Amino acid sequence: MLTFLALASVVLLGIVPEQSQAIVIYTGWERHALVGSDIRLSCSFFSWRWTSEDVTFSWTYRPDGSRDSISIFHYTGGAPYVDNKGPFRDRVEFVGNPGRRDGSILIKNLDFNDNGTFTCDAKNPPDIVGRPSSVRLLVFEKVPIQAGVITGAIIGSVLGLLVLIVVIYYLMRFLVARRVFSLSVSKHGKKKKEGSQQRQLWTPPLSPYLPKRTVSLPPHPSLSLVCLSLSRSLFSP
Repeated sequence: MLTFLALASVVLLGIVPEQSQAIVIYTGWERHALVGSDIRLSCSFFSWRWTSEDVTFSWTYRPDGSRDSISIFHYTGGAPYVDNKGPFRDRVEFVGNPGRRDGSILIKNLDFNDNGTFTCDAKNPPDIVGRPSSVRLLVFEKVPIQAGVITGAIIGSVLGLLVLIVVIYYLMRFLVARRVFSLSVSKHGKKKKEGSQQRQLWTPPLSPYLPKRTVSLPPHPSLSLVCLSLSRSLFSP
């Protein structure tokens, strides 16, 4: 009985169709191009399964101000199919690699009328459930400066100014330290010169063995008067 139930479960699991999983599709957000130039519109997808031989890519186009979309490209069964009757006749080329999950196309000789939204859809059976991804194309005579470029220029200018301030700060510190060192060296040299001059003016003391000079002082006038008065008193009659 248990063997029968096990065999029955295996058979039931084998005949249950494999469930599909979600597929995630990626394109750019917005592209800018010049009139008369070519542009590549990228499309890729993520799937948990290996890339199937039945992988498909589809591109549709909706002009600005319109609600209707038209099909311009389809890839299936290993072959690309391009719309040869619409506005992109002979101007769409498949440049992707389905084996690497790349469904990119190249649009040639752009015109102002090509402004619009391009939508890519991909299927990787059994993964067929996914939301298409869209990219907007804007065609100009001159490509405008994007906000990212302006932001990068501002950030670069600020960083350059900060680097310049730091360099000036350390340069001033170096010059001040060099000036202080020069002053200290000159002051030390001046003191050393004054000390040497004082040593040259100093005279050594006289030796005790040298003969001493006697200095005769004149007699005191009061003492002479006393002696004269005594001599007169002694020899007077």
